[in-house]
Amino acid sequence: MQVMVIGSGYVGLVAAVGFAESGHSVIGVDVDVAKIKKLRQGISPIYEPGLDELLKKHQESGALKFTLDMQEGIAVAHAAFICVGTPQSEDGSADLQFVIAVAKELGRHMHLRAKDAKPLIVVDKSTVPVGTAAKVTAAMAAETDQAFEVVSNPEFLREGCAIDDFLLPDRVVIGCRTDYAEAIMKGLYQAHLDAARKRNPEGGKWFRMDPPSAEMTKYTANAMLALRISFMNEIAALCEKVGADVDFVKVGIGSDHRIGKYFLNPGPGFGGSCFPKDLQALLKIARENGQSLRSLEATVEVNRHQKQVLARKVREHYGCVTGATAGLAGKRFVLWGLAFKAHTDDIREAMALELIENLVGQGAELIVHDFEAMPNVKARIGDKVRYAEDFMAACEGADALLIATEWPQYQQADLKAVAERLKAKVMFDGRNLFRPETMKAEGWIYHSIGRLPVGL
Repeated sequence: MQVMVIGSGYVGLVAAVGFAESGHSVIGVDVDVAKIKKLRQGISPIYEPGLDELLKKHQESGALKFTLDMQEGIAVAHAAFICVGTPQSEDGSADLQFVIAVAKELGRHMHLRAKDAKPLIVVDKSTVPVGTAAKVTAAMAAETDQAFEVVSNPEFLREGCAIDDFLLPDRVVIGCRTDYAEAIMKGLYQAHLDAARKRNPEGGKWFRMDPPSAEMTKYTANAMLALRISFMNEIAALCEKVGADVDFVKVGIGSDHRIGKYFLNPGPGFGGSCFPKDLQALLKIARENGQSLRSLEATVEVNRHQKQVLARKVREHYGCVTGATAGLAGKRFVLWGLAFKAHTDDIREAMALELIENLVGQGAELIVHDFEAMPNVKARIGDKVRYAEDFMAACEGADALLIATEWPQYQQADLKAVAERLKAKVMFDGRNLFRPETMKAEGWIYHSIGRLPVGL
């Protein structure tokens, strides 16, 4: 099939290479001249494992190309995916200005299609609030009398493994009104569904529903996962008070098939491009409809508090008073991890940024390392911290090691070599990469999440 993907950000790029991988002809469209130039060279503007390889493969094969001109390909396209940004507005709602702008431009170019052409399937792939499909329909209808149908197809991609999630989906949700639209969407995804079912008989599920339900499904899924994270972070704090080990607790409850084992890891709060923004948008939708989502409001508040957990542990360990300007003066810390999670360069709502602000504000010196996110952090905060290319060398002369991102290389580090470089064997582990009994046996003072500190 012929596919247009409008927007070459995280969702758009993954969709573009994913559809090309399953045999479709794809045109990626973006208004950013510099981005299109890089993409044509096979250079992705984001880090996502496997993305660069697929970009190169399918541009060389001719299955994928990028353009600045939305008119290119619209005459023969079966589907046009809207994958532009929906940033958070000041009131918490999703800003749809870019989505509507694309809809209007699509409408203005529909005259390029034959009068008797089958309806163009216009797909809302960006995360959008309930009612967006209707707004996109109205925006296009004001510009054209050519046949089209707007479909909601929310993405369920996890940063760091988005390519696999797209190519081997556990489910595909489609909000549409006609059998024709469903047939086009099934044709696009069939190879992915078949591959997912081959790997796992429980995968590759197909769900057709109305557009508002599909739009609501995306927000509800993220809200439920965020709620689990915040709940486990509160349980972790209670575990520290009563002397329990949250790692044992999560295994115990995760074995209950009604609960499951996923999203039970305590940590420094959730971040990234989806959860924080989507939760605020869902709360705004609820308020507009006279509904209170108290559990979701609590989830957001717990997460706000949790992002300060590592800074609190550092201050408490060194006997500082919250807000004291010289509380950590003269202390040097090395921080491993800047991205909001491993296998991405995304620093949106990352705990590490708040940690840096807090500790630098207390007078501390920070040397930071991340495998992908350092350029983004430097662009955001400049030289507030020192940047290290080698995470082991960064430990030289530091008073303590802090861990904010769960890169596997950190977990595999030689702790004896780390200890030799630090002034003292002190670690604040925001990702629970190590077991307390192991750290105690090796003589560390070790602070983690949801477990009693050791070595004090």
